[in-house]
This record gives sequence, structure tokens and C-alpha cells, in this order.
Amino acid sequence: MHRSPLHDFHVTAGGKMVEFAGWNMPVYYRGINDEHVHTRTRVSLFDVSHMGRLRIEGGGAADFLQWICTRNLDGIAVGQSRYTHICRDDGGILDDAIVSRHAAHWEIVCNASNREKIVAWLNDHAAGRSVTIVDQTFETAMIALQGPMAIELLQRTFGLDFSGVKRYWFVAGELFGMGYSVYRSGYTGEDGVEAVIPAGAVGMLLNRLMGDDLDANGDCRPAGLGARDTLRLEAAMPLYGHELSEEVDSLTAGQGWCADLNVDFVGADAMRRIKEQGLKRTVAGFELAGKRIARQGYDILKDGGVVGRITSGTMSPTFQKSIAMGFIDVGSAEPGTQVSVDLGRKENPAQVVPLPFYKRPQKA
Repeated sequence: MHRSPLHDFHVTAGGKMVEFAGWNMPVYYRGINDEHVHTRTRVSLFDVSHMGRLRIEGGGAADFLQWICTRNLDGIAVGQSRYTHICRDDGGILDDAIVSRHAAHWEIVCNASNREKIVAWLNDHAAGRSVTIVDQTFETAMIALQGPMAIELLQRTFGLDFSGVKRYWFVAGELFGMGYSVYRSGYTGEDGVEAVIPAGAVGMLLNRLMGDDLDANGDCRPAGLGARDTLRLEAAMPLYGHELSEEVDSLTAGQGWCADLNVDFVGADAMRRIKEQGLKRTVAGFELAGKRIARQGYDILKDGGVVGRITSGTMSPTFQKSIAMGFIDVGSAEPGTQVSVDLGRKENPAQVVPLPFYKRPQKA
């Protein structure tokens, strides 16, 4: 099992460690709800070092990535990132990823559970091209600062101005002899950044961000995978293995915006056919009556028949309501539609609601 460069920090901070995608990672420290609320109101530090970090080099990198990625990368500037899918020929999603353009190379951040699969897929499709794929996952660490105080904390700590970095843009440089890349992105629905640094520099970074103060009064506190999941679900961000999989295409997953069918990429022809034929199901949000949680795989029912299936569900810490996402027949996907969820012992009333459940308050 792999260990993150932050492993000793997690243990010292009281993290409840679990196996996740072949890594030993913290699911929580103080409690999922506490960490969720702290992220929404202040700032939390998440270890995301388990995610794959792949460097794409060579003169053919731009054309190669346009063929591999569903997103149109034409015109992407140095310092810019874009969310994309990487798909099979039939449109099935191999992974969702962030692709970023640096001055002399490109980078892909992919899911931990799919890293080896994606590396193999990229190498297969790079054959005969002027492209080199370098897996930097184990040489680097990646942390996410998420919450309304994230940028303030980063600037206060390092004396650098990150306020001008726009969403899905990044800056790269060197500080204290350490190379870094800081991306204004995240997976919580809040403002924040994700920083990639050399694995050996983690201790220095954590000391500057948090010092020795891990008590309940600190502005920045660690948060685990549990809060990361409840936060992303409130923000209706898909999770691979739940809303996304090889059995689902980008359009059906409700993410047609990141698949530009005006350009050619692996899976584009299949998705054009799917669009022409019309979608049969789509992703929708659900609010359940009562306090019971809808788990992945539970059937969604309407008029006595199955019309969909739950992909993710939780008790929302922000709204104190049972919320879920799932696939549903397009004819039953209109917000306000009354359905029920088969929880095993009984059907639980629910209704279709707009996504996302949560939107970050805009600053005045």
C-alpha cells in the first residue's frame, strides 16, 4: 500500500487511516461533519497526493492531448487548466482529469484508482508520436487548501499575491529553493487552490501553513476523504466509479459541456451518434423525505416502475437534508418530479431537484 508524503502528519494529527485506491489515507480527523462545516466557513487542508500527476513532454504533446481529451484544447494559454474526460472509442469514460499547459510541457492530474490504467492508455496512444509520458506521482506531493479563507491564508503564509489567479488558471515558480505549481481549483465547491510540490518539501510547507497548532481554534485544519466526498456531492461534482464510469459517456453523465463534438477525439464519433439518437437517461439531483440516506445502487421508482438508480447519497451537513445524485430516465428528470427511492425495507418519498445543491456565496 502506498503512503502519502504527508503520512506522518496524518498520524500525528489523529487521522483515521483507511485503504483508498491502494493508498493509506485519512478518512477523517475530528469528524466528517465538523470538517465539512469548517471547509465551508474557514479553510481546510486536504491531502490529495494519491491522485496521479503525469507530465506530457515533446513536440507532439498538444496534438496528442487533443486526440486523447474530450475538451477542446485549442487556444489554451500557458498557465491555464481545463477539466476533461478521457474516453474509450465507444464513449465510455476511462477517467475525468485536469489538463494544464505549462511553458515547456503539459500536465494531467487523474484519479488515483485510474492512474495505472491512464498511464497505459496514454502510452499506447503515444506510440509513433513525439511524446513522452512521465509519471511524477511518487516524486511530488499535492495538497488542497479549500474554503473562503484559502487565498488569504496562502498569501499571509508565503507573502505572495495569488488573488489575481483566476479559476482554472495556475502559477508556477520557486520559493525557498522549492519548485511549486499552485492551481486555483478544487473539488469542494469552495474557493481554493491545489498545490504540487516536491515530496521532500512537505514538512516545510505544513509547518508554515499550520505550525504545531492543530486544535479546534485554528483557521486551517486538516480534513479527510469523508468531508471531501460530502462537499463534492453538495456541489454536484461527479465522482469516478459513481456518476462516471466506462459504462457511461460524457453526454449521459450530464457533462456534455466538456466534450466538444466539433473536434475529433477518441470517442467523439460514438458521442455524436448518441447525441443524434437522443439521450435515454441523465444525471439528476434528489432530495429525500426524512433522514435516511440513499446509497449507490438503490433503485429510483415512479408509478410502480424503476426509472433510475442512485449513484451517490449523503445527509447534507450544510442543509441537514438527505440528498443524492443518480441516473434517471430523461422523461422523469424534470425538477419537481415526485419519485421514491427503494431503501430496502420500504420506499422513501423523494423529488427531483436542480443541481448543484450548493453554490458558493458570491463576495460583495
